[in-house]
Amino acid sequence: MIIPIRCFSCGKVGFPTINNAHDSQELTLVAQVVGDLWERYLKLIDEGITDGDAMDQLGLKRYCCRRMVMTHVDLIEKLLKYTPDGRNEKKLQLGKDD
Repeated sequence: MIIPIRCFSCGKVGFPTINNAHDSQELTLVAQVVGDLWERYLKLIDEGITDGDAMDQLGLKRYCCRRMVMTHVDLIEKLLKYTPDGRNEKKLQLGKDD
């Protein structure tokens, strides 16, 4: 499934981010949706950061918002194999192996 835009429980959309303008780190509330955090979360996990620390760095403080990111299952890549383009690509790969 596609990751939801906002939290199912609280409906929160804005998350605090660090603003590095003019060498001052200020927390500002940006209209950043939960769906935008998924790629950044995966990058942090790939760097070896624990789940809890990664969500803290992303500004996810509420347990309901943390659940939205932590329990998301990314099925888009798997489902793309079944589109006409994905099937044609697989056929071409099978033809090259022969």
